[in-house]
Amino acid sequence: MKKISVLLFLLFGTVLVLSAQTNAVKASISISNSLDMERTDELVAISWTSILSKYPSIDTANFKVVNAANNQEVPFQLEHAGQKAIQNLLLQVSVAAKASIRLSVVAGKPEPIVSKTYGRYVPERYDDFAWENDKVAYRMYGKALETRPDNAFGIDVWVKRTNKLVINDWYKTADYHKDHGDGMDYYSVGLTLGAGDIAPYVMDSVYYSKNYHHWKVLDNGPLRTSFQLGYDAWDVAGKSISVVKTISLDAGSRFNKIQVVYSYNDGENLPVVIGIVKRNEPGAVMMDEQQGIMGYWEPEHGADGVTGVATIYPSGDVKMNTDRLHLLTHASVKANEPLVYYNGSIWSKANGASAGGSAKQWFTYVDSFNQKLKQPLKVIIQ
Repeated sequence: MKKISVLLFLLFGTVLVLSAQTNAVKASISISNSLDMERTDELVAISWTSILSKYPSIDTANFKVVNAANNQEVPFQLEHAGQKAIQNLLLQVSVAAKASIRLSVVAGKPEPIVSKTYGRYVPERYDDFAWENDKVAYRMYGKALETRPDNAFGIDVWVKRTNKLVINDWYKTADYHKDHGDGMDYYSVGLTLGAGDIAPYVMDSVYYSKNYHHWKVLDNGPLRTSFQLGYDAWDVAGKSISVVKTISLDAGSRFNKIQVVYSYNDGENLPVVIGIVKRNEPGAVMMDEQQGIMGYWEPEHGADGVTGVATIYPSGDVKMNTDRLHLLTHASVKANEPLVYYNGSIWSKANGASAGGSAKQWFTYVDSFNQKLKQPLKVIIQ
C-alpha cells in the first residue's frame, strides 16, 4: 500500500509540474488607457516580432492570451495583412478609464471564438464586395453593375440590429430591402460618394472612377476583416489615374479604416474629396474642420428610422463644404503615397445603439472615436 501511495504521489506531482510548465507565463502584455473614458471591446495590434522576442518558441496553434487578474481568455487573431508571415497579434480588450490591464501569453489550446467580422466578393450580385462585423455592414459595387440602369458608385450601408453575421443569408434570400428582424438595406447611394467614399476633385467637379475591377482579401476574421479593391485607370481632367483602396473593419467598431493610393505619372498633388451624400429633406450636419470630423444625421426614412454617417480625416485642419449632392471634406494626395481616413455609420433601430438615438448622441460618439484614434491604447511587452 505504501509503494502504491508513493507512486500515486509521484505521478500526481509530475502532472502538477507539467501543468505548471504549460501555464507558465511566456510573455506579459500591459495595456493602458490614458483617456477619461472606458475603452470597450477595442482591438489593439501588437507586432508579432515583439511577441517572438519574448516567446521565440511559440506554437501558433497552441497558445492563448489570458487576463492576469481573472485568468479569463482574451479573444485574439493572427493578422497577416495579405502576407505569408504573421504581422500582428490582434487582441480585443476592454480597459476602464485611466486604467490598465495585464495579460499573459501562455502555452495551451485556446478556446474557439465566434467570428465577428466577414467579407467576400459576391459574383452572384453583379460583382458586389460586401463586408460586415457585429455592428454594421457595407458594400461596394463591381464591374458587372456598370452597364445596368441601377448602377451605383459609392459606399453603401446595410443597417443591422443583430450581432450575427448576415451577408450570406441576405444575399441568399435577396430580400434585404425589408427588415425581417435583423436589419435591412434602405440606404440610397446612386451615382454619388455614398457613405464616405473618396474621389478626385478638379475644377469644382467630382471625377468618379468606374466601379472596382480587382479584389483581394487580406484577412477575414474573426476580429478583423481587411481587403483591397483595385480600380482601372480613368481620365481625370486629362490625367490618367488609377487607385487601390485598402479597407479594414474591426469587431465592435462602427468605423472602417480606409487607405487609398492613387497612381499617376507626375509629381503634382491631386485634389480629392471625401463625401457623404445628402438627402432632399433637412438633416443635422456636423463639420469640424480643425478635427477633420464630418457627420450627418439623415432625415427620418419613414418607418425605417434614421441612419447616421460620419467620416474622420485624422490629420485634421481641412476645408469642408457642401455641393449639390454631398457634404465634402477636401484633401490632397501625392502619387503612390497613402492617404488614410475613416468612415462609419449607425442606425437608430440598432441593438444597444444608444449613440444612435439622436444627432447629438451620434456626433458625441464620433468625437469620442476620434479621441481614441488620437490617443491609442498603450502597449508594453515584458
